[in-house]
Amino acid sequence: MTGRRLRTLVTGAASGIGLGVATHLAERGHLVWLTDLDADAVEGTAATLRARGLEARGLRLDVTSAADIEAVSAALEPDGPDLLVNNAGLQHVAPLEEFPRERWELLIAVMLTGSAMLTRAVLPGMRRRGFGRIVNVGSIHSLVASPYKSAYVAAKHGLVGFSKTIALETADCDVTINTVCPSYVRTPLVDAQIAAQARAHGLPEQEVVDEIMLRPMPKRAFVTIEELGGIVEFLASDVARNVTGQWIAVDGGWTAQ
Repeated sequence: MTGRRLRTLVTGAASGIGLGVATHLAERGHLVWLTDLDADAVEGTAATLRARGLEARGLRLDVTSAADIEAVSAALEPDGPDLLVNNAGLQHVAPLEEFPRERWELLIAVMLTGSAMLTRAVLPGMRRRGFGRIVNVGSIHSLVASPYKSAYVAAKHGLVGFSKTIALETADCDVTINTVCPSYVRTPLVDAQIAAQARAHGLPEQEVVDEIMLRPMPKRAFVTIEELGGIVEFLASDVARNVTGQWIAVDGGWTAQ
């Protein structure tokens, strides 16, 4: 879809969606910087990809740290990134009355403020080079809500509004920003949610999968990492230069109902 060899920065890339997207892009010839709070994990992951002949580097990055963002941005200049994938995330489930303030602030800091500040850091280089793509990894919870996930839902909804705003601010150049909104993807984060809900409701884990997670999806199947990698690849391509400020639901028909 594009002849460009993209220099790509993926946050939260030690596992799950971030690792899957980074691997997908590296397999297609792009240079990928995998970043994560866990420096050892992300460098080990990058080393595994390099052993396969792929171009991958691991960097520690705490997206809530202004100093970390500045250091990583400086290390990557003047040659990138061309593509930023804001993926870092975490979850906390509790009624609002029992939601610790520090956990609320952390979720917003990682998934919304961190994405905004990292975008802010890389935009000048994208403008200077005349090309840039930003993909925020949102969620079905960017579009709908579930109880007990107030901070997560607020942060993911915020990414959609943020993308729309930055799309308008970058309309004068070949930079785009979009939010991919998948329903449940079978990652370690979702596995932890399955186990937690099984304990909370006294249900077998398979019943949680079938009756809680997949029931709202007419397709009744988890979204795959490969699907998300392909969508990010499309959004990063030249043919998607007029796709900006959009949210793309990958939800098995959830929001069609």
